[in-house]
Amino acid sequence: MTVTSHVSLGLTKQLTRLHQVSHYQLTKHFTTMPCPFLTKLTTAYVRNYAPTLLKMYGSQCPVMSQSMSSMASASKELEEPDNSVTKKCPFLNEVTDMVKEASQEDIIELDSKPVNDVFQYDKFFHQQILKKKKDHSYRIFKKVNRLAGPGQFPKAVEYSWGERPITVWCSNDYLGMSCHPEVKNAVRTALDQYGAGAGGTRNISGNSIYHEKLENTLAALHQKEGALLFTSCFVANDSTLFTLAKALPGCHIFSDEGNHASMIQGIRNSKVPKHIFRHNDPEHLEELLKAVDVNVPKIVAFETVHSMTGAVCPLEELCDIAHKYGALTFVDEVHAVGLYGNHGAGIGERDNQLHNMDIISGTLGKAFGNVGGYIAGSASLVDMIRSYAAGFIFTTSLPPTVLAGAVKAIEILASDEGRELRTRHQENVKYLRNTLLRHGFPVEHTPSHIIPIKIGNPQQCNQVSDMLIKQKGHYVQAINYPTVARGQEKLRLAPTPHHTKELMDMLVSDLEEIWIKLGLSFTGLQCSKECKFCNKSILFDYFEERTRKCSNEIICNIPNCPQMVAAL
Repeated sequence: MTVTSHVSLGLTKQLTRLHQVSHYQLTKHFTTMPCPFLTKLTTAYVRNYAPTLLKMYGSQCPVMSQSMSSMASASKELEEPDNSVTKKCPFLNEVTDMVKEASQEDIIELDSKPVNDVFQYDKFFHQQILKKKKDHSYRIFKKVNRLAGPGQFPKAVEYSWGERPITVWCSNDYLGMSCHPEVKNAVRTALDQYGAGAGGTRNISGNSIYHEKLENTLAALHQKEGALLFTSCFVANDSTLFTLAKALPGCHIFSDEGNHASMIQGIRNSKVPKHIFRHNDPEHLEELLKAVDVNVPKIVAFETVHSMTGAVCPLEELCDIAHKYGALTFVDEVHAVGLYGNHGAGIGERDNQLHNMDIISGTLGKAFGNVGGYIAGSASLVDMIRSYAAGFIFTTSLPPTVLAGAVKAIEILASDEGRELRTRHQENVKYLRNTLLRHGFPVEHTPSHIIPIKIGNPQQCNQVSDMLIKQKGHYVQAINYPTVARGQEKLRLAPTPHHTKELMDMLVSDLEEIWIKLGLSFTGLQCSKECKFCNKSILFDYFEERTRKCSNEIICNIPNCPQMVAAL
């Protein structure tokens, strides 16, 4: 074989090696390199057409041109390339080590781990579940079918320990509207006429006259220019706060420390500067607002009725302070809509503060007895969220059955029937709370319809809940971490207008029996005759309705006296 043949063969091998290196590493790190041998050709092509490639392009490559000009010493040059030539090629400057490795073995080994070292996903998941079980925060859902026949609410059938009838005390269907005959009939009619599903997002095929009617109804209820529907209020809060915070230039968010997880998630994901003020504390909010320039866009986010403690915010004070420092108010009325105000618009309507609330979020899934969430506000704000919020744009819309049922529920609760339901509701809440207090249960006094009984121990909380449903037929769900902070575990009762006094007396009696059996303490309000709180029932009513503040002159030595808490 001639020297030229040796050279051609050697150059072909070198081209092939470099090509292999290029396709392993070059495409990963050096895709901008112009070398035609290493970036644009297959291995087979290089092997078959090396002589032609060398003839056409060899002179343009510093490595190959050097090799071709020194044919007499071709073999030596191929075995030991001139480092000075290598430095001329920008590609070889980076991959010299790889080229040497390839020339030695012609094989590039990939690092691989044995199959046994693959991450053990199921083991990890199991460990995470065990953590929840060890601290008694693992959730076991009760198998409950609520009954919706005439006169059956709030009855249900429970299946966790065998089929048995029970009474539900912890539902957020606060007024029983999911079972109202007119609401059910509206749902039935919509199902027969328009089917079960929406057909897609509002933009594609999910918009209907029902959507627009419900949004107009909600806007009118809250005395706003517009409203926008979401699949849940979690999505409404998350999407609206995230979208607003990202859109407003240099926005800061001021968030109540007791805010719902949906609001926290939207705020956190927006990554804008956030400031946390103490729960329902206007003075602390003002202190934080003062530190930010009045010209900077700001959002103050809080709830009217807290879902777990039942606390009601000082709405007017919070709104006035927010506007004083140039902020928008975002007010969650989820646990208030349907339950307060002359037409059921919530605490804002009851306290004549609808004009002070820039953005209101609410739900169709609690007092209105259906499912879904919404916001209400100015026309331009609602249209901006409609146009930019991914949680609205890319989600299948609410179906016609839900829309029809929600419209009917809102209409009923805005009527005389709704006002009568709300009156009965408040009467039952007061009766049950007072009965529990008289028996010494550690009831957290609140001015709303929610009655929390603090236990402070997750295991005991679960025990009370399980014994109530298994032995007595009362469903009261235990509320543990992360819904509440550790050490704040509680039972959360929500009596409705349809719970009779006989049922409430039976619940208190059965709960007392279980309380004693488990050795729990009766540490509730046990007032003496001289307690000014007990002797001033009219002040109790004022405090409960939060229409005025309790007097600072009230003196009571009872621990956690509601009057004293309010005064402080």
